[in-house]
Amino acid sequence: MIGTGVLKGMAVTMRNFVGSYFEEDRLTTVQYPEERAPLPENYRNFPFLPFDGEDPHAGLRCVACKICEKECPPQCIYIVKSEDKKPDYIGKPQFYPKVFNIDISVCMSCQICVEVCPFEAIKMDKVFELSRQERFDALLMRKSDLAKSNDYYHTIHPTEAAEVDANLAAAAAAKKKPA
Repeated sequence: MIGTGVLKGMAVTMRNFVGSYFEEDRLTTVQYPEERAPLPENYRNFPFLPFDGEDPHAGLRCVACKICEKECPPQCIYIVKSEDKKPDYIGKPQFYPKVFNIDISVCMSCQICVEVCPFEAIKMDKVFELSRQERFDALLMRKSDLAKSNDYYHTIHPTEAAEVDANLAAAAAAKKKPA
């Protein structure tokens, strides 16, 4: 019979249309500003710098090796290495970034900076609402804007943060053991 394919297609469409009103998991409309759909744990948007301890300046994991700056495809990361060393949260002197800026308007959220960092000093955030009132330098994120605590990192990516902390603790324990 001619037209059976059209009738079958219309039956599938009607079944989906009617089912969308009665199945709870198919009601996908979210009233955005008031309600927010939960983001999955593996959602990544823009980079941030996790720090250990209470002080964002002393606890910053970044040692200004500039690997992320060199590997960034759009060249949106700008780092100036300090001339002196500061004690980190453990008390060991290390270099630190005097200037660490990321131009979010250029960043393409590729996560290459996270992958190449040997110190686990840069991670991807879930924040995506970055519009501002200012016109100039509005999306230039400075070190003070980028530094977020390790507790914050544990809230947005709990399983990944636990693995990173375990690896950092194992590496610190291996360094403390005498050879």
